[in-house]
This record gives sequence, structure tokens and C-alpha cells, in this order.
Amino acid sequence: MRQTKTKIMGIHLLLIMSVLIISLPVILALIISTQTEAQVMSYPPGLIPGTNMVNNYIAAWNGVNLGRMIFNSTIIAFGVIFGKVTMSLLAAFAFTHFEFKGKNFLFGAILVTLLLPVPVRIVALFDVIRSMHWIDTYAGLIIPFWASATSIFILIQRFKTVPSELIDASKMDGCTPMQYFFKVLMPLTRSTIGALVVINFIYIWNQYLWPLMATNSKEMRVVQVGIKMLMSTESTNNWGVIMAGVIITMIPPLLVFIVMQESFMKGFALQSEK
Repeated sequence: MRQTKTKIMGIHLLLIMSVLIISLPVILALIISTQTEAQVMSYPPGLIPGTNMVNNYIAAWNGVNLGRMIFNSTIIAFGVIFGKVTMSLLAAFAFTHFEFKGKNFLFGAILVTLLLPVPVRIVALFDVIRSMHWIDTYAGLIIPFWASATSIFILIQRFKTVPSELIDASKMDGCTPMQYFFKVLMPLTRSTIGALVVINFIYIWNQYLWPLMATNSKEMRVVQVGIKMLMSTESTNNWGVIMAGVIITMIPPLLVFIVMQESFMKGFALQSEK
């Protein structure tokens, strides 16, 4: 009994240490965001909160119009999520519930796109967006991210876990394919959809290269570009202000994760919901 308690305490201690190590960069950023420039540059570094928290956060918020950038990133993130999840759901439904010519070829072609990261196709994508006059618009920042092989693959695997008896029962009840999709399949897949919402929100929120290329005006910039602008506008790189901006931009994705945490965990376990 005593050995069991010691083992449990050791596991808990290991977990606490792991969490602290993983959280260390965030903790340091939070501490630095409260310090003056002199406190940040002092040696040895101070590991206690400073005295300039309010001024740093105000400077970060006003320095690059961070409020507008958060608004832009939020609009773009939810726009991408809506389009990407909708298209992925319909594509996965087609691949798992219908037979048509070229099905395996099309699925293979979709998976091949996983080998082509955004930087590889960004020049061609920029030419297409420019020809459509979508530079410096929400459409140019949202629509290119709608197609997602990863989301389609995850949803296909989830749809395959749905019992085939439900399809037969739906047909006997007179359901059309789309009625089955909306009334049966969608409710059973809500946890996976929630997981995709969290993943895609964080992914789009952290985008830097494409928003930098696809926007010209400050009114259309996003938060990651704003953080870089904070570094550029500070001649001596006031890391207290920069870290304050980083902490502010972490809040929206953190809130999304907290709200969707249960769906996120269930979705990746691919559990069948009753």
C-alpha cells in the first residue's frame, strides 16, 4: 500500500515538473511583460513580476493598433473554420457513403497535397489571388485555406466508425442522403467537428507568411504580423512591450480551447457518442 502511494506521488511529481517545463516560456513571457526595459536587461535576469505591467500592455495595444488586428484575425479564423469544416464534411461524406468513378484517384490526389506545404505553393497561390483582385481583402485571406486534406482524412476516419446499421435504418425511415447527413451523421460527429474547430482556429491564428504577402494596408494586418511590427517599431526592442503583445494575442485561442476542450479531447479519441 505504501509503495503504491509512493509510486502515485512520484507520477504526480513527474507530471507537475513536465507541466512547469512546458509552461516555462509562457511564464517567462508573462513575467517579462510586467517589467521595465531596465529590469528586462538586468543581469542576472529578474524572475519576479516587474512594476510596468499597465504601461507595457497599453503600449502594445496602441503601438500597432492591436485591437484591429485581433478583430481581423478573429474574422479570418472563423471564416476559414466555417468554409473548411463545411467542405471537409461534405467531401468526407461523399468518399465514405457514395461510389463513383475515380473515387480512389481523387482521394489519393487529396492526400498528395499534404506533401505540399504552404511555402511551396505560395507563389502560385499569390498569382491566383492577385488575378482575382483579392489582395488586401478578407476573401484573399480566408478562401485559400478552405481546402484541407487533413480535415477530410480525419472526418473520413470518424465516419467509418459510424455503424452501417444506422444507414439501413435511415433508408427504411425514408431519409434522403442529406437528411441522414444532417440528422444522424452530424450529431454523431460533433466532437470531431469541435476538435477541428480548435485545431484550425489555432492554425489560422498563428499564420504569418500568407497574411504578410496578401495584405498591403495596416487595416488588414493580423496579430502575428502585429507582433513583428512591435519588434520593428521598437528601436531597442523593448521586450516588455513585445511580450505584452504576445500575451494579449494568446488570449483568444486560449479561450477557444477552454470552451471546446471536451470536444477536442473526445474528437481525437474518435469515440462513438451515444
